[in-house]
Amino acid sequence: MEITVGISGASGVQYGIRLLEVLAKKEIKTHLVLTEAAKQIIEIETDYSPGEVEELATWCHTQRDFSAPIASGSHVTGGMVIAPCSMKTLGAVAGGISDTLLTRAADVCLKEERKLILMTRETPLNLIHLENMLRAKRAGASILPACPGFYSRPKTIEDLVDIMTGRVLDLLGIENDIYSRWE
Repeated sequence: MEITVGISGASGVQYGIRLLEVLAKKEIKTHLVLTEAAKQIIEIETDYSPGEVEELATWCHTQRDFSAPIASGSHVTGGMVIAPCSMKTLGAVAGGISDTLLTRAADVCLKEERKLILMTRETPLNLIHLENMLRAKRAGASILPACPGFYSRPKTIEDLVDIMTGRVLDLLGIENDIYSRWE
């Protein structure tokens, strides 16, 4: 199985990084697309460099590499996750704008009816954000706002990140036990 992971320029790059770590431990191959803004946010919010994040993936692709396998529907993957998904990226996906590899790969998932999970990261939401979420959902995407639950009594930021990462894995159909489930 191969999973495409996109990290866009919203706060919360830790979600995408943790997803890459877990998928690597499960020996699931990953295609990674980092936006330029994501690279900046990685340096602001984490102790990782963009290069270190790229090393977590099996393959890395630049935003302009439209010859990458994930730009074609004939290359079969198990789906795609954009974590975090900025409102700019959401708007492009919802509008069918495939001007970068990130949005092209998302469009491929929608047209091929593969899983596309958008972990949106913005608050508060305006009407345009909500309408774009609705458009993406109607097109076949799963909208997973980065809103971890607290019923498991998380004690660290890592616990909160694992809750959301586990939810992504659940949506992908990948077994995991990285977070405490509702009992």
